[in-house]
Amino acid sequence: MAAAGFQHTAVMPEEAQRFLRPELGGTFLDATIGGAGHAVRLLERGSAVRVIGIDVDPAAIEAARARLEPFADRVKLILGNFRDLDRLEGERDIHDLAGALMDLGVSSHQIDDPARGFSFRPGTSLRMRMGGTTGDRGPAADFLNQTDEQELGRVFREYGDERRWKALARAVVRRRRTRPFHTSDDLVAVLTAVLGRRATEREKARLFQAVRIAVNDELDALQEGLEAIRPRVSPGGRLVVISYHSLEDRIVKRAFREWGRACVCPPELPQCRCRGAPLGRVLTKRPARPTEEEVARNPRARSARLRAWENAGG
Repeated sequence: MAAAGFQHTAVMPEEAQRFLRPELGGTFLDATIGGAGHAVRLLERGSAVRVIGIDVDPAAIEAARARLEPFADRVKLILGNFRDLDRLEGERDIHDLAGALMDLGVSSHQIDDPARGFSFRPGTSLRMRMGGTTGDRGPAADFLNQTDEQELGRVFREYGDERRWKALARAVVRRRRTRPFHTSDDLVAVLTAVLGRRATEREKARLFQAVRIAVNDELDALQEGLEAIRPRVSPGGRLVVISYHSLEDRIVKRAFREWGRACVCPPELPQCRCRGAPLGRVLTKRPARPTEEEVARNPRARSARLRAWENAGG
């Protein structure tokens, strides 16, 4: 897959820079480096900035390497998932971070490339793999053809806010008995049959997003990634997360809130036996949102929410 074709517009770049404060220097982790839009801005702020970039997509790593060539002596790129931070090759360099950024979701390149199978455009193969051909999980077609009805319903309900989740899960199971799922047309046809009319773009987008989240185990990966990154942020360092789904934002909000509490003991304990002090403080009481101007330039930024947290001690 050619790196030259990898296109991704950084979302809320100025807001992210404002919280990360690269002008102070130090090492920054871009845990979802994508097309390196955020990383370039970090490196341009001064020669005292170093960036470690991670991505599960080999095409993203190639694209980032090409784009960051002028800063090659201050950049380290690692192929892998941020949830596996403790096991990644080169992870020993990921410590004492001045800041860390997680820009979640799918890049424009991944959505627009038919071979990646994220789109509901007619004839698109049902793949939806963030890492292309890497990783242990199968493509979306396997998920639809093999997952039991109860789990399908849960995914449609929780990840896609689908009110007809029971009927949709039942229809998927019924169809695959005689006609396995292969392309986007197959999934859209089931949705259309359940709705009894042509599905809107929004309805299709919600369903495909739900399947994508399940196929890539995105929510568990996010929870594990947050827990892996937090202790690597230096006192006074900051963690910024840009999410695009309400469940992602809820996980981030809950983690930041818990890290900001002095005591996390069960209420029935008469005396605190835990850490006794907050791990840090939340910098965003409410998530920052993109401006109307940014959404006009980049409609895919519409659902973005940015939250920031600062490690204690600075």
